[in-house]
Amino acid sequence: MRVVFLGTPEFAVPTLSELVARGHEVVAVYTRAPAAAGRGMAERKSPVHETADKFGIAVHHPKSLRGDEAAELFRSHAADVAVVVAYGLILPKAILEATAYGCLNLHASLLPRWRGAAPIHRAIMAGDKETGVMVMKMEEGLDTGPVGLAERVAISENVTTGELHDRLMLLGGDLMARALAALERGSLSFTPQAAEGVTYANKIAKSESKIDWSKPAREVHNHIRGLSPFPGAWFEAGIEGKPVRVKVLRSERTNGNGAPGTLIDDHLTVAAGDGAVRLIEVQRAGAKVMGAEEFLRGAKLAKGARFA
Repeated sequence: MRVVFLGTPEFAVPTLSELVARGHEVVAVYTRAPAAAGRGMAERKSPVHETADKFGIAVHHPKSLRGDEAAELFRSHAADVAVVVAYGLILPKAILEATAYGCLNLHASLLPRWRGAAPIHRAIMAGDKETGVMVMKMEEGLDTGPVGLAERVAISENVTTGELHDRLMLLGGDLMARALAALERGSLSFTPQAAEGVTYANKIAKSESKIDWSKPAREVHNHIRGLSPFPGAWFEAGIEGKPVRVKVLRSERTNGNGAPGTLIDDHLTVAAGDGAVRLIEVQRAGAKVMGAEEFLRGAKLAKGARFA
């Protein structure tokens, strides 16, 4: 099939690669424009842009897809279908209707739960036991379209957003390739989403990242793993007489009690509002990721220390 691919981050790369590997003709890629990044603030292409360059696919990065000019360019690709994976721009009606089969979107949740920008983070932070990926036919509403294919995935007790992200992005590439194969055969059917159970996965705000030790241990643990590795849940510890921000990348729930935010042993176990959380991997500002024992030795923290 002739395909226009719209996507930006690493999550979208396996889908683009899989479509090329399965013999589809990806005639154009739309992605975010190169932007300054890193210490040197050099312009950096998006992961999808870099992948498209490797395959020799023409790349477009408009600021908007609204307007007659953008729609005319999109139609000029004469594509059978558009595939969208974490693109980042709103698709107006003219774009949604510009190809014979419309726009198929890969979404990382079990719709209608967690429509929106951060479905993987929100599922883990909420303590969900299951998630998945779905191929949906896009409408003008936010992730409201009917679903063609889905794969379900269990969310284990200690999995992080980063780990689940990597699993879902590979599963999603295969799922979208299967969807296009079915579409080509004329056997892909779509089912409207349920009206009940709609939730929204709002973008993660910086203000959400600080750990609230007064919450139950289960919620603290879900908060930590839901924000790992990015943007990272954090707390402040008094180190060498100064408040130092410490990011937590891995934790586990455990037994223990004490005033919330109190270090209750020599293994970096911290009391929560109900129960305790053992911090396994942490990172001081400007330092490398380290295990609990190494962190405690360097920070010179002892049982009874209080974290904010």
